[in-house]
Amino acid sequence: MATFLSRLGRLAFRRRGIVVLLWVALLAIAGAGAATAPPAASTSFSIPGTEAQKAFDLLDQRFPGANADGATARVVFDAPKGEKITDPANKAEVEDAVAALKSGSDQVARVVDPFTGQAVSKDGETAYISVNYKVSSMELTDDTRDALEKTGEQARDGGMTVEIGGDALSTIPTTGAGEVIGVVVAAVVLVVTFGSLVAAGLPLLTALIGVGIGVSTITALASVMDLGSTTSILAMMIGLAVGIDYALFVVSRYRAELHEGREREEAAGRAVGTAGSAVVFAGLTVIIALVGLAVVNIPMLTKMGVAAAGTVAIAVLVALTLIPALLGFAGRRIVGRKARKQAKEAGGQSAGEQEAGAQGAGARQQAGQPVAKEPAGTRWARFVQRRPVAVLLAGVLGLGVIALPAASLELGLPDDGSKPTDTTQRKAYDLLSEGFGPGFNGPLMTVVDARGSDDPQAAVDHTVRELGRLDGIAGLTKPQFNKAGDTAMVTVVPDSHPSSTQTQDLVHDIRDTGAELSPKTGADVLVTGSTAMNIDVSQKLNDALLPYLALVVGLAFLLLMVVFRSVLVPLKAALGFLLSVVAALGAVVAVFQWGWLGGLFGVEQTGPVMSMMPIFMVGVVFGLAMDYEVFLVTRMREAYAHGESPREAVVTGFRHGARVVSAAAVIMIAVFSGFIGSSDSMVKMIGFGLAVAVFFDAFVVRMALVPAVLNLLDKRAWWLPRRLARILPTVDVEGEKLRDDSGAAALPGQGGAGAPYEEAEPATRR
Repeated sequence: MATFLSRLGRLAFRRRGIVVLLWVALLAIAGAGAATAPPAASTSFSIPGTEAQKAFDLLDQRFPGANADGATARVVFDAPKGEKITDPANKAEVEDAVAALKSGSDQVARVVDPFTGQAVSKDGETAYISVNYKVSSMELTDDTRDALEKTGEQARDGGMTVEIGGDALSTIPTTGAGEVIGVVVAAVVLVVTFGSLVAAGLPLLTALIGVGIGVSTITALASVMDLGSTTSILAMMIGLAVGIDYALFVVSRYRAELHEGREREEAAGRAVGTAGSAVVFAGLTVIIALVGLAVVNIPMLTKMGVAAAGTVAIAVLVALTLIPALLGFAGRRIVGRKARKQAKEAGGQSAGEQEAGAQGAGARQQAGQPVAKEPAGTRWARFVQRRPVAVLLAGVLGLGVIALPAASLELGLPDDGSKPTDTTQRKAYDLLSEGFGPGFNGPLMTVVDARGSDDPQAAVDHTVRELGRLDGIAGLTKPQFNKAGDTAMVTVVPDSHPSSTQTQDLVHDIRDTGAELSPKTGADVLVTGSTAMNIDVSQKLNDALLPYLALVVGLAFLLLMVVFRSVLVPLKAALGFLLSVVAALGAVVAVFQWGWLGGLFGVEQTGPVMSMMPIFMVGVVFGLAMDYEVFLVTRMREAYAHGESPREAVVTGFRHGARVVSAAAVIMIAVFSGFIGSSDSMVKMIGFGLAVAVFFDAFVVRMALVPAVLNLLDKRAWWLPRRLARILPTVDVEGEKLRDDSGAAALPGQGGAGAPYEEAEPATRR
């Protein structure tokens, strides 16, 4: 692989003009497609194989005019203090609003007057108008939304409090300036790492090009593939982070090759052949983790994973082709001005003089004389070597304590109750809870399918009577039959809020009661609605978590075994990942469920953790964690394969990679943290969870636990059974063939050799 990628890097370097034009053309085509494509027709959320989805599909068949998947809105009215909603003036305002809503748009399917639809609170102070639309929330026109909001504004002029809830006002989540700040932080980190604006700008530029192509393609295909708005945000989040990281490693290796005195084209080829090999395998682990989300069998989650995986694949191709092409245009400016000056001053020395100088430095070190200070990565690796057990225990115990809150994890999906307190949706949610009870925000749609009953009417009536005897019910509506009279809808209002365990228990009780009654009545009872959907999603995700872990970790284990030619190194990588992801889940529970430091992260309302969070974090964080494992440990493997002892190979790997891996982690944390400012609670939670997980994995697991374990294992870390060694393919990630084929490096100064680079000193060969 290293040989093929080296040739690819050389080709891109030589034909840099054509390569750059091809990528710019791809960006232009994707951008044009996104600009001309129609918006997504819908963002249907289906969960095949669940009772809630089965009931939803049944409603579409038996009640074709009910628009079960149409958008809904609730216009909530609260009378001024000391007045009633039934007072003549207030009642007239509400009736005017009903009329305005009916005539406000041709997308309106039904408007229910609160005075005829039993939607006035017992104290007479609160009422709500129910609005059903013919199309989904994403298909509503701006005129329809404007008419809805205008109705609320006009009603407020009469002195009443008017707020609007429901998904009719749902908009594409916004992230504010947070992601821009993340990119700025990434730029600063790159400048500090490289000491060159050109070297710092290349990863940013190429990552933006890759993300631009990926997100534009997603936007262009959104209508055809029914992609939700969150899909492009998550693809941008992941694509930007890995795009910067992959480019960072290739540019860093290129500068290291220049430092060894190679010509620019050869340095580009070697950088792509070595660091590029690590990029390929790191990208494959991320892609496996994201595509593996398909095992959950939730279409929306599958599409999100595949779309994000496509963006990662683009980032890999950019790192392998566009980066070496741009390095050809960068010339000597890839290193900083100060470093170029030092290189020019050192240009008069022959190779023998430089080698003598290096030997002199070694002699001074043996004689106890002062020498140049070792890089921070080297010093840290030697510190861990001296105290591997203490470092290992401190890291494991620290992450274990942070992971403790994960034992109290409660899952759910966000609703209007999780929105910021200053939004009209949240205010409407609170008004309904106060006026009617918390269950009104999450009614359960119960469908009684009596087509197989001899007397459908009697079967439905008997079922409703039995349901009314259950605990936890605040009220039931009268059965609403379809035209054929064989199916009825009954709305069950819980006496607890939608995300509570009491409501969850009520859903199970209704289903259990329906199963008991079915043999007697011949009718099937199904429960759907957003609350039931949330419960079914959580259960489905919980059931899929272990198979997903087995699939992803198993495939990645095999992949890493091929890369590292070891059994224990991939095992250590997988166990370290599990530790970091559980600790990250513990932090998410503490902040978003318990409210610890919630104000610092803009969490205005605590509640259950998004049900997709655990499995999504497992998928994304596993892929990203393996990035650092591959980038850091491949340098150790390379040093070991070239003759160094196992303990010295760990030090060499840190000397080459610690600073760059640390910079990559800081960049990724900054990018993910930028999404914490999103107005969407799901995006906010994912941004926080991924940022924390990367911090734990990069700086605790990879920077502390990895060297500690490798030092304790010593030679056993690279053990591979002979029979397995014969079966596994050799991919030459270490670039051994490149080393054998090229012979000695060119003299310093040839082909634009760069300046010394602290973290990229050549490894000691034995």
